[in-house]
Amino acid sequence: MDVTVSETLPLCPQCSSAYTYEMGALLVCPECGHEWSPAADDTAPHSGDKVVKDSVGNVLADGDTVTVVKTLKVKGSPTGIKAGTKVRNIRLVDGVDGHDIDCKVDGFGPMQLKSSVVKKA
Repeated sequence: MDVTVSETLPLCPQCSSAYTYEMGALLVCPECGHEWSPAADDTAPHSGDKVVKDSVGNVLADGDTVTVVKTLKVKGSPTGIKAGTKVRNIRLVDGVDGHDIDCKVDGFGPMQLKSSVVKKA
């Protein structure tokens, strides 16, 4: 009996294995164990890229403008960053302690923010 892999299934985005198979609504790689949605496969960035989402689930990218959704305390500042403050031209980074946005906030200067406290403007 000759077993062939379906030509319509994509290669695994993690290890490039050709032996992917369908399991319900997901695609699965038997070699590395990676599971992914075929619908998200067309729009997903290349493997290794981290997807950063804001507080409501929008995907963020370098250069986006975001709005702070809650008032944030800042060390050394008596007022902090107020909710509704717009931050322009963000940069996504692998920061410390979940801080994945590098930006300049008017009145405060350069700092890092968490994507969970902003929404895409």
